[in-house]
Formats: sequence, C-alpha cells, structure tokens
Amino acid sequence: MMSKTVEFYFDFGSPTSYLAFYRLRQLADQYSATIDYRPVLLGGLFKATNNNSPVAVPAKGRYMMAEDLPRFSQRYGVELNMNPFFPINTLVLMRGSIAARQLGCFEHYADTVFTAIWREGKNMGDIEVVEQVLGQAGLAVAELLSLVQEPTIKGALVEATEAAVERGLFGVPTLFVDGEMFFGQDRLDFVEERLR
Repeated sequence: MMSKTVEFYFDFGSPTSYLAFYRLRQLADQYSATIDYRPVLLGGLFKATNNNSPVAVPAKGRYMMAEDLPRFSQRYGVELNMNPFFPINTLVLMRGSIAARQLGCFEHYADTVFTAIWREGKNMGDIEVVEQVLGQAGLAVAELLSLVQEPTIKGALVEATEAAVERGLFGVPTLFVDGEMFFGQDRLDFVEERLR
C-alpha cells in the first residue's frame, strides 16, 4: 500500500497549528505517512481573505483558550500552555522555517520554536530570545538569522502565502490529503480516516 502525504500549512503563532504539528507526527508514525510542511504567514492569509483570529471575538477566544484547546491537548497527550506574549509576530520565525529547510534542520527548528512558544511561554517575537532559544537547541543561529534577511527567503514566504490563498486557504492549520482540504486541528479525525 502506498504511503500517503499530508500537506500541512502552519504558522508558529497559532496554538492550533502547534497541536496539529504534534498530532500529525503521531499519525504519520502510526500510518507511515509523509508530512509535507508548508510554512505560511497567518497575518497574510487573514488580510487576503478578510478573515480574523477566533480570539478577535472575546467570548470565542476565552472558550477556545480555556476549554476547547485544553481538551485537545489532553486527548493528544501534547502539553499546551497559553503564551503570555500572544499574539506573537512570527514573520522572522516563519522565514526561519524556510531557511531551516535549506539548511536541512527544519524538523528540529520547528520543534524548538513550537515548544518555546506553546510549552515554555517564551516571547519569540523578541529577536534576543529567539537567538538564545535556537542557540540552546544547538541550531546554527548566525546562519539561520543571516538567511532570514535574504530577499530569496523573504520572497519565498510571500509566494507560499499567496499560493495558499489561491488554493483556498483562509487560516491555519490547513491540511490536504489527496487534494482534499481540511481546516483546523479539530478536523484531524478526518485526516486520520484518509490515512487509514
């Protein structure tokens, strides 16, 4: 049986992307699936589609953070702590994910950034904190942060976000299996069905 590929569009600043990132790894291991990581800028998706964060509706935001996400965190066995600096500007971090792919350390980089934001509550919008966190993880900090300033890397993130909008995305996490789109980490049961 051919193993399936899950295309996974994400932004580090999204707690639901964080949960999906780790739950997808569990599913990929279980069903021998491949994850195709697609970094995009959530702010760019929102702007292009006139969408807004769920936390823009105060009652919805409270429910999501206090009740809904902790349920999924418990279900997946993935620790989630609200970040006191939320929302975080992830522009540099998302460019970094493209740079990390070039350097062949994407999964370690993504793991480090997601953990810093959604487990350790670090202010990853502050470049000094970013340098410290990446350094402690043994990543090539100087090389990564030099690459994020490169026009090719900046352009790659813009193009990826525009292509995502053209594909019908309006938020993250968004996943595709066999060309079928699933929005939100709460749709991962459907993704699992397709993998099964």
